[in-house]
Amino acid sequence: MSDHEGGKKKPLNQPMKKAKEMDKEDKAFKQKQKEEQKKLKELKAKAEGKGPLATSGIKKSGKK
Repeated sequence: MSDHEGGKKKPLNQPMKKAKEMDKEDKAFKQKQKEEQKKLKELKAKAEGKGPLATSGIKKSGKK
């Protein structure tokens, strides 16, 4: 019973990735993405506060 090969095998340990240094362009790009995400969240919050936009639908007349 010492030769048990069932189940998942553990993956080999990978070396830790070193954090690459970011230049000014990368930092600016990341900052821009964060700002865009903030704007999108704010717009979503505003949209959720309001009711449905198109509520007209089919209107029934009072005539029979």
